[in-house]
Amino acid sequence: MAEKTKKKNEDEESVGRFVLDIIIMFAVLMGIYYFVFSFFLSNETVSGPSMQPTFENGDRLITVRHFDPKRNDIVILKAPDQKGALYIKRVIGTPGDMVTSKDDKLYINDKQIAEPYLNNRYEKQAHKLGELYTNNFTLKERVPKNEYFVMGDHRDVSKDSRYFGFVKRKALIGRVVFRYWPFNQWKTF
Repeated sequence: MAEKTKKKNEDEESVGRFVLDIIIMFAVLMGIYYFVFSFFLSNETVSGPSMQPTFENGDRLITVRHFDPKRNDIVILKAPDQKGALYIKRVIGTPGDMVTSKDDKLYINDKQIAEPYLNNRYEKQAHKLGELYTNNFTLKERVPKNEYFVMGDHRDVSKDSRYFGFVKRKALIGRVVFRYWPFNQWKTF
């Protein structure tokens, strides 16, 4: 009888120890998750049409917080014209660049730049109607040091640097690296 009681106590201790181990493991994993997403990554949700069809409203993204912005990076930035809001845009011009758009062709420093991400139904619809997808413009000055020229991929509806001007480097808070929602559209960037 003493052996049965001893065996039962050992089993209860074993189950208790297992539950405690699970709780500790969960707490450690949550701590790691919190640390990583507080300092290195961020989880963002797309709101609005300015990056269609690259991103649709409700897409969920992972961004890297510490990065060196390069042309064509898709970035999350603090909206310069709306306190507390965030925008998602594509880096078009980097410091020192002169940006021009003429007849739906982008020129950086007088060299035409391919924009394959614009080959979409919105651009085709604009051309079908005899309209430009990206209105003609030429910057009056080169992109200043530590600033960037950004645009949305849905050019005819995007509120971007064409309207609010250059974006300071400190306003760029993340570079998009992964879309995880919707699940059938996972993609790295």
